[in-house]
Amino acid sequence: MNIKIHRIYDPDVPQGYHALVDRLWPRGISKDEADLDGHWQDLAPSDELRKWFDHDPAKWASFRKKYLGELSKNKDVAKEHLGGVTQKNLILLYGAKDKQHTHARVLKEYLEKLR
Repeated sequence: MNIKIHRIYDPDVPQGYHALVDRLWPRGISKDEADLDGHWQDLAPSDELRKWFDHDPAKWASFRKKYLGELSKNKDVAKEHLGGVTQKNLILLYGAKDKQHTHARVLKEYLEKLR
């Protein structure tokens, strides 16, 4: 399985199993338009961590470490989600504007090591 990340607002979403990995639903995107196979909000950063990070690149290293800690506590949930992927490509969709400092990158890395 190939795991890719893609911003839900950007065009040309790659083919595959589409999972939204944000805790909050992206503004301006209808459920029909999103055409998701799953909403993995239980693997998104906690509200507390998300609010603390606030997409501040200066906090990236600390955020990454804290988020990986949260993910390690949800290992069974992550494995269950991966087990439900029925296609060759898993596309992790996220809404953040900053493509470099998004939790989706950390989640992709975590899932690749987990499978």
